[in-house]
Amino acid sequence: MKDLIKTIRTKLNLNQEQLASLMGVSPVTVNRWENGKAKPSLMAQKQLYEICVGHQLDLAEYIVEREQADENQHVLYHASRFGISGSIQPISRSRCDFGRGFYMGTDPIQPLTLVCNEKNPVFYTLEFNMENLRVLDVEMGLDWAMLIAYYRGYMDGEAGNMIYEKYAHMADGYDVIIGYIANDRMYQVLTDFFERRITDTALIGSLSALKLGRQYVAITEKACDQIRIIKERPLQKLDLMILKDRSVVRRKEGIALADRIVTEHRRDGRYFDEILRGDAL
Repeated sequence: MKDLIKTIRTKLNLNQEQLASLMGVSPVTVNRWENGKAKPSLMAQKQLYEICVGHQLDLAEYIVEREQADENQHVLYHASRFGISGSIQPISRSRCDFGRGFYMGTDPIQPLTLVCNEKNPVFYTLEFNMENLRVLDVEMGLDWAMLIAYYRGYMDGEAGNMIYEKYAHMADGYDVIIGYIANDRMYQVLTDFFERRITDTALIGSLSALKLGRQYVAITEKACDQIRIIKERPLQKLDLMILKDRSVVRRKEGIALADRIVTEHRRDGRYFDEILRGDAL
């Protein structure tokens, strides 16, 4: 928080006295914030956020860079609504991209924006030792989308169908699933595919254009036991307001790009129900 406040002040080209005057607090208060001796109240954090918006100051990249590990470190990132208590467990909601597990991403922006609407989330930097683990690596493409469709429940009622059985058992015997993140830029595109509004060709074209990050999902306790927390940071209200704005922007960007690609491929490929039936092109 102290570094974020200093960054805001510096980017606005203000000294501590000027920022204090703008906010209606004393210079000593701003000094204590920047030295980490005190934390702004929720009202003061909202005021700082409104100052950023009023001056068109986008600090989302600063927050991402703050959490980004050194390039030489091989780390993953995770965000929790309430923080991790006790040992790491594969206990996410079952309707996540790849089912129940412990989710980690290669890019901090995805977990950061995932929890931006929560009250007191915690952000984690992790080390994952995958030695002696069985790993299912799902490349970007139709298998990736269909596996997500299975775990999100879009194949419910299709049990016994050959396509359903393929994805229902694809991860059997594995400890870890690695795949691309169906992030806030892809949410609407995937929904359109699952609800038969766009074809697989349009979906895969959108996937390729959006350059999605990767996620690692520990789906067994054995895998979770090999994850170590390097750093944890509670996210403050100011962080969350800034990240929420970025999430909205990312989703709009994704939808705009996907709309263009969908228009180009509106008659190419197959719809979700056609794939479930096994229809050939």
